[in-house]
Amino acid sequence: MNQHRTLALIVYAPPLADKDGRSLAIVQGMERALPGLRLEWRVSKEGQPLPLPQRDAWLTEATTKGKFPLVCNGDERFPVTISGLQLLASLAPGGQPLLDVHAKLPLDETVIGVSANVLEGVAEGAQAFWGHATPFRAGVEISRQTIDPVHKPGVPPRGLPALKFAVKVGSPVIPHHLGWINYWSPAAAHSIGFPDPARDAELLSRARHTAKGGWLVQLTEAPLDLDNPAHLDALLRAYERFPAIGGRAVP
Repeated sequence: MNQHRTLALIVYAPPLADKDGRSLAIVQGMERALPGLRLEWRVSKEGQPLPLPQRDAWLTEATTKGKFPLVCNGDERFPVTISGLQLLASLAPGGQPLLDVHAKLPLDETVIGVSANVLEGVAEGAQAFWGHATPFRAGVEISRQTIDPVHKPGVPPRGLPALKFAVKVGSPVIPHHLGWINYWSPAAAHSIGFPDPARDAELLSRARHTAKGGWLVQLTEAPLDLDNPAHLDALLRAYERFPAIGGRAVP
């Protein structure tokens, strides 16, 4: 997959439990959001796609072992993948274990048109606290905002604010950072003070409620491109509006 033309989707949710149906709900939510998508393949140790004729049962069995293994659509011309990783409490905000779900999709016109729906399907299938969908290239720069005087010294790119390591953010409901399209659960939205009708008119013009009461908030109409001054300004304004993001301040 061409990383520069990839949409990366990440959500953070409570950890998987025994007989947890969320792995399957996540995959099915993604399939409903992207017409024609069928995530019925796994990847061999050699990197080859292998069909999963009993996908649902296979995923359910893996979940009983606390795993969300990678599944894909088996199409090397239009590769879509998704998987989950359990984060230990010692590495997660608030000292609580998390499920970290990652998906990658080609950043083409079809995906751009349904990207908010894909994020909603994955986030609400996972019962996520928060997440985002962001072009890979912009996501790399946003990841460089996270710094630490000892473990990761440096200066964030493009004048973006410095963000704390996730483990130093006080609660799993507080987003670590922003992305192009942001998913905030009701708890996450409350934690950062969104929405405020008097202050969030612009963001609300590109936001909507989800089926389960969360929010999808899109920073720019086109996919986020930090080489575009207007896009960079939108990201900077959003960070200024929500100082709690990244553990910078109490809202």
